[in-house]
Amino acid sequence: MTPSPARARSLAASALALGALLGTASCDALSTPPTAEKPDYAATTAAPTASPGGTPALTQAQAQAALVTAADLGEQWTPTQGVATWHDGLLKATAQRPDCRRLLDTLYAEDLFGANTRAHAVIGLDDVWNGSQLRYQVVTQSPADVDRTVAWLKTLPAKCAEFTVTTAHGTVQNVQVTDAGLPGVGDARQGLRITLSGATLNDEPVLLTLDVAVVRVGDDAIGLTHGGLGDVSPDVTQAAVQLGAQRLAEVRKTGRAQI
Repeated sequence: MTPSPARARSLAASALALGALLGTASCDALSTPPTAEKPDYAATTAAPTASPGGTPALTQAQAQAALVTAADLGEQWTPTQGVATWHDGLLKATAQRPDCRRLLDTLYAEDLFGANTRAHAVIGLDDVWNGSQLRYQVVTQSPADVDRTVAWLKTLPAKCAEFTVTTAHGTVQNVQVTDAGLPGVGDARQGLRITLSGATLNDEPVLLTLDVAVVRVGDDAIGLTHGGLGDVSPDVTQAAVQLGAQRLAEVRKTGRAQI
């Protein structure tokens, strides 16, 4: 199945706009080219330990078994071929307000949970129809730490509803942060929709849309970012959260020591 002619024209326009943004030598240095050899998931190898509540941490195999995969999302999704050019082109930026700057740093680092995680598995997926990317994590972390992350995310639609950033290329982007509803899964959850809009170095319009979600399921958590130029379907984000939470709960139910 291929995109419609109208959608193809839209994708081509977005690609041209970003190409203008990254069309200088300095931008080339910031871009990461596709890497066909890059694996579709990576994981740490920490040994299982008990959570504060006494529940054993996920093993590495269990964390990987709880991941959402390309097969779950549809035929247009494939293992990632590398970091998208918009990642450095637009997310490598500075903001004045501390919480907004922290949000940008979190998005750029692609690390929603920070330190103190134990079992950790992550997968990167590309939508070949519209160029969007999804990064999905499964971690074991103290419920109190995850809940603090969720609580912080909940403040951002008010604290960072609208602000401006200056990218590494010197362009100014307008940022909007809104609450993104998530399925009622897990024990704590928060979703955000973030848009960056402005112009490239050649005054071509550019729009980046990012969905962010964190869900705690018992002593474990899932986190994802789903972004791309132009339209990014919230249905994909919600489906990944729904399925991911169910899969993580099933891993817990069937017994952590059995995988």
